[in-house]
Amino acid sequence: MPKINLRTSIFLKILSSTILGMFFSCSNPPIHDNILETALRSNNPKIKRVMDSLDQFEVQIRYTKIDRKNDSVFFTDYDFQVDESNYFYPASTVKFPIAVLALEHLNKTDTLNREVRYYVEGDTLESTFSKDILQIFTVSDNLANNRLVELLGQDAINKSLVEKGIGPLRISHRLGYLSEDLETKPLIIYLNDSSTAMTVPTLNSPPKPLDLNKVKKGSGYYEDGNLIEEPFDFSLKNYYSIKAQHDVLKRVIFPEHFIPNQQFELSQEQKAFLLKAMKTLPRNAGYDPEEFYDGYCKFFIYGDTKETIPSTMEIYNKVGFAYGTLTDCAYIKDTKNKVDFMLTATILVNKDGIFNDDAYEYEEIGIPFLAELGREIYKLELQRTR
Repeated sequence: MPKINLRTSIFLKILSSTILGMFFSCSNPPIHDNILETALRSNNPKIKRVMDSLDQFEVQIRYTKIDRKNDSVFFTDYDFQVDESNYFYPASTVKFPIAVLALEHLNKTDTLNREVRYYVEGDTLESTFSKDILQIFTVSDNLANNRLVELLGQDAINKSLVEKGIGPLRISHRLGYLSEDLETKPLIIYLNDSSTAMTVPTLNSPPKPLDLNKVKKGSGYYEDGNLIEEPFDFSLKNYYSIKAQHDVLKRVIFPEHFIPNQQFELSQEQKAFLLKAMKTLPRNAGYDPEEFYDGYCKFFIYGDTKETIPSTMEIYNKVGFAYGTLTDCAYIKDTKNKVDFMLTATILVNKDGIFNDDAYEYEEIGIPFLAELGREIYKLELQRTR
């Protein structure tokens, strides 16, 4: 599975564009075998303003070209600035492997299924695992994710993923609120209308500080309303690298390309449910389309528009956005034109260098960049010979 790193070569190739311009117009650059490189050379301002100031945006991208011959599928990975030693905050993208592992856990537990009703001890909100997983993918619900963390526990999540050859990563905390509680909360399971059972809490290992570059970011952050003038420390937070995100996505979409102990142990019915949940749009799950428009959790191609995504465009993905960092990990499939590819990308948009001030350039720079990147690659995929 060849991998091509563009970090040192792309600038030289951008300089050569004036020579290539004798043969191709700047608005229609040549399609190289490396579609990612061609997309990043776009003169579209949504991409160009990021590429012209790369240092401040901490961009990392992996694109997978998919080719088929007879019954075989071949992958070629192309990277831009992917570096496992450079930290970025993964935000809600960690919900993807947690959701998959929850299904795997149910598959191994005779007394549980996706539709069983339950609630977390100390809470009154009832849910089902099907509902949790659908909420995770359609609107990126934090509480749904946290309930699954209570089911699994951080240690079990990390152990399962590492055993499958997925990484580097480290899941250390729940989402949406500050929680240093290492013990999971019991789940109260309804066995029937009149009897319940309780899961056993697990005590998880305290996280060790991450030894990574860029784990301390910016020049300051707000805490309890006060500005702390020192870099924000992410060393105890979740870590979910671009490689790990792509690893999970490939195993879900193309499980047959991995040996059994590297696959998720899901039934055919669970796989079908998971794939359906991943591509479901909020309006098809009962959410208000004005608030939760189609591109709400689909950053690539549609993130910066309110337009309806055609039924022929299937996007199986998980996004994350927090602390100025936007990430999307997606398998994009055009059933009409028989085009498919994988794309994972992250970008940091925090111009003032202050965290927790809610002054991030999500709408102005981050989402437009990811949306245009998706459109450029999709356009080039439509043109390439298969």
